[in-house]
Amino acid sequence: MRVTAIDDRQRVRAQAKWVRTSARKARIVLDHIRGRSVPEARTILAFTTRAAAMDIEKVLRSAVANAEANHGLDGDDLVVEVAYADEGPTLKRWKPRARGRVNRIRKRTCHVTLVLAEVPETATRRRRRPKADAPVKTAAPAVESTTSVSKPKASRRQKKKEAVA
Repeated sequence: MRVTAIDDRQRVRAQAKWVRTSARKARIVLDHIRGRSVPEARTILAFTTRAAAMDIEKVLRSAVANAEANHGLDGDDLVVEVAYADEGPTLKRWKPRARGRVNRIRKRTCHVTLVLAEVPETATRRRRRPKADAPVKTAAPAVESTTSVSKPKASRRQKKKEAVA
């Protein structure tokens, strides 16, 4: 897919390599913050109980610091545009087991990458307003039916009693 529109928003990238958690676990946390504003992402990460959230929070802090120091951007006006975790090298260890056997232990690592972008101005201004010439929809008035009042259905026991009597 080719994107033809030119986007002039500034982007800031931060990456943490060889993070000692699996990429699969980091992706679960990254899915929560992708597309959110930086203050909202910080709040989500602060209250996430997964261990990967602490490492991702460090990367987010680094990306905001890069934006403020190097590009003169305001950290609260940024959005997490891209967030992904690639697999890193796996440390292979072994654990002795019974009868001279060995179990392999894989200590996985990942590379966490965050890309922050400025909020587009059209997104902040865009508010839904009803059109002036559009008809206003109203709910139909509720009509009470006084003709028949339904009585509750008889239970099976009551039906049996009536049949026996």
